Amino acid sequence: MRILVTGATGFVGGAVVSELALRGHTVLAGSRRGTDLPNAQGVTLDVTDPAQVMRVFGEANSEAVIHLVGIIHETGAQTFERVHFEGTRNVLAATPRGARYVQMSALGAREDSGSRYSSTKGRAERLVRESGLPFTVFRPSLIFGPGDDFFGRVLRELVSTAPIVPQIGDGKFPFRPVSVEDVARAFAGALEQPETVGQTYDLTGPEEFTFRQLLELELSALGKKKPIVPVPLALMDLAVPAMQVLPKPPITRDQYAMLKEGNTAPNEPARTVFDLPMLRLQDKLPGIVGKA
Repeated sequence: MRILVTGATGFVGGAVVSELALRGHTVLAGSRRGTDLPNAQGVTLDVTDPAQVMRVFGEANSEAVIHLVGIIHETGAQTFERVHFEGTRNVLAATPRGARYVQMSALGAREDSGSRYSSTKGRAERLVRESGLPFTVFRPSLIFGPGDDFFGRVLRELVSTAPIVPQIGDGKFPFRPVSVEDVARAFAGALEQPETVGQTYDLTGPEEFTFRQLLELELSALGKKKPIVPVPLALMDLAVPAMQVLPKPPITRDQYAMLKEGNTAPNEPARTVFDLPMLRLQDKLPGIVGKA
């Protein structure tokens, strides 16, 4: 199958492209720089430019599209609205009618979310369902693997910066992280299983953790011992906005809102439908933080 992948050079994109190539598919790797990958031809693609998207998709002659483009924080013109919502609208408009379509959403995506990240992901899902294309939507939880942003940067900085580790509130918010390998396997599998058309799947890992347990796992993986000190939500509500004046805040407003909500769901039916290996966070975390 000839497949065009948007966001192909990102953390998840690289894993998805590798899995598709391993299965014998021909992959076009779309990214803003058009970078070639070892197993895929690069094409220059900015999903926020509707004219470019239409031209590239017309030339690609692809049988399937996997739309992965997403951002964790907003920078200049790269806003959640422009990238998640308008970018999805542009990609859907350019996708050939009848081509297989797979969308990267996020666990907790909903239009009325207090997080702009989650709300734009939810609105993008609506566009997909109204598109008339044979679609599949995936909603991953926190994704872990070499190069991930949350465990490899956000949580690492949180437990490393100060003599104590700040814990948001009571630390009981639940999470069910999923490996990037499981995510890639699910995306590739959807293209090979017609029964997944029209379906939305939560992608979560084998075990659920509280936020405090994630802090403890991160400390252990880094070989550090520090006291974990709860910070009342009322204080965090004041501190997080103040952090936004920093060039690169340790946590954004949207990340904070999503952390307070938690991020968990059962791993079925995705685990069975796509025969996912369900890799464990605690086995992979030392390698993610550079300690293995």
